[in-house]
Order: sequence, then structure tokens, then C-alpha cells
Amino acid sequence: MTVLHVPASVLAVPARICPQAPPGAQQYADQLMGYVVWGVGMLFVLGVIVGIGGAVAGRVFGMPHASKASVVGIVVVFVAIVGYLVLPGIVRAMTGSGCV
Repeated sequence: MTVLHVPASVLAVPARICPQAPPGAQQYADQLMGYVVWGVGMLFVLGVIVGIGGAVAGRVFGMPHASKASVVGIVVVFVAIVGYLVLPGIVRAMTGSGCV
């Protein structure tokens, strides 16, 4: 039976792994993220417009429940916007540099 001797320094410090895009892929990743950011921004704007339209339609057609639900929808969109601005900073602070 053979015993393998491994230095303690090798076992004590694991290798740091820093994920990064393959060569030439970063521009496509940036382009995709740009589309995602603009798409999410347009969804926020669309949510506010639909909420305002629903509130106005609820008032015009005498449906108070519809206008109340639309106001709640507008508030939810604004809460989502605040979360969209705050949560990435929280995740970045928790994960650090991205190296594990």
C-alpha cells in the first residue's frame, strides 16, 4: 500500500477561480445585456402607462375597483423599479469580486 504525501500548503489554499467570458464573446454579452436593460426599462414604462390608463378608465366607466387595482399596479411598478436599482448593488456587495 502506497501513501501519497501532499504538502499542507496545497490543501490549505484552494485555487481562486475567476469566471470570465471567452475571447471575443464580451461584445456579444454586452450587447445582450444592453437589450435586456432597455427591455426592462420599456416594461416599466409600459406598466405605468397601463396602470394610468386603467385608473382613468375605471373612473370614466364608474368602476372603482378597477381604478383601485390600477393604482396598486402603479405602486407595484415603482417598488419593482426601486428593487431593480437597489438589488444589484446588494448582490455585488455580497459576492465581492466574483472570484470563488
